[in-house]
Amino acid sequence: MIRPPSRETAPRAAWLDTPERYGRVSRGFHWLMAALFAWQFAGALLYVTIGDTTLTRLVGGSHFTLGFTLFVLVLLRGAWGLANRRRRHGAPGRAATAGHALIYLLMILIPSLALLRQYGSGKPFAPYGIPLMPARETKIGWMMLPADLFHYWLGFTLLAAVIGHAAIAVLHRRLWNEPVLQRMT
Repeated sequence: MIRPPSRETAPRAAWLDTPERYGRVSRGFHWLMAALFAWQFAGALLYVTIGDTTLTRLVGGSHFTLGFTLFVLVLLRGAWGLANRRRRHGAPGRAATAGHALIYLLMILIPSLALLRQYGSGKPFAPYGIPLMPARETKIGWMMLPADLFHYWLGFTLLAAVIGHAAIAVLHRRLWNEPVLQRMT
């Protein structure tokens, strides 16, 4: 017989993942990161469609800082997810595992390349006024090259993966009547 949580454990349980639903921390990470990625993608799409304008500078002006923020959040979210993996809904299918692995790989790789390029550029980097990389007089070309070649394309690959991720969550509900999206809302 399954007993309801006691009054002492109910508030704590709301923060943790359960087989029925993701906890507040997981949902907070997910939706905060979704909003920040939406802003990042909006800036990139505006830049690609209308070029360097006042609007793209307004939206894209936070790209470096938000990219760094997302990098920190994905590391924290990944650690939280690993700590909660035994509490979650059953084993995901192969497609779900592969899709999530691709998204996490891209969420780590893209800002890693950007940070490598930033360091190689010799320009200072101080997100939120916190000095992480001092200015240097010389550039390090090999550090800049990978991001110059791949950051843009991997970013749009991530956008496609995120759109697919959202579409699959909706399809699970509409076609198979599985409450996948409800576990994250």
